[in-house]
Amino acid sequence: MLRSMESLKGSAVAARDGVLGSVDEVYFDDEAWGVRYLVVDTGNWLNGHRVLISPYSVKHTDPGASTVSVDLTREQVKNSPSINTQQPVSRQRELDYLRYYGYPEYWGGSDSWGMGGFPVLGSMQIGPGIQTASLDPDELEDDAQSEDVHLRSTEAVTGYHIEARDGSIGHVSGFIFDDEAWVIRYVTVDTRNWWPGGKTVLLATEWVDSVDWFGSSIVTGLTREAIKKCPDYDDLVPLSRTYEAALHTFHSKEGYWTKGNRASR
Repeated sequence: MLRSMESLKGSAVAARDGVLGSVDEVYFDDEAWGVRYLVVDTGNWLNGHRVLISPYSVKHTDPGASTVSVDLTREQVKNSPSINTQQPVSRQRELDYLRYYGYPEYWGGSDSWGMGGFPVLGSMQIGPGIQTASLDPDELEDDAQSEDVHLRSTEAVTGYHIEARDGSIGHVSGFIFDDEAWVIRYVTVDTRNWWPGGKTVLLATEWVDSVDWFGSSIVTGLTREAIKKCPDYDDLVPLSRTYEAALHTFHSKEGYWTKGNRASR
């Protein structure tokens, strides 16, 4: 199911033995656009300490009840490695997190979650809080040192300029993600400050050529004219496959749902 990231913010995060807190923001990676962590504000429980929750632990989300259920205990989360969410999270810090929970690394594979398109633990991963032989610390260390990639916050990227092939055309106003594959499919683009009669449109993350973190911009090969004339997006109307197909057809792009990904059903 495709949902706006805004609908996730503020959702209660429920562990097996109680509420952990509420979703404050989200971290995604700048290559596969995978949603890697929910940043959870624990409120009075841990004196407002913010913790990271991986989609690997999510059992299901309930948009109607604004709840995210996770297969963890409050004690596991309380004792998890401390990560300063006010600073960029490096691969080395992620390693500590992965080792603690017994999760596999998501980088280095052929898909958005390593060797698969979904955050599903394989048979070799026993579960949170258990160290397993399937996670080789030396191999993980090598991966971490080879490329110390920082995760990106949706909150920080909101407002980035959209640079089309022939100039600026808008700014990021939100994100649409797949709550099964935990991948950001689209950024919402507000063009109203760039041209008279502007509107909100969707830019598929597959059409993003690069992200300039220093220049605070997202670069796409689409032209300004194509973005101006593409189908309008109304966030008050549920995002349908019919709309997605029309948008992809307009830009002469193949839909992600045609590429053998069951999340596209």
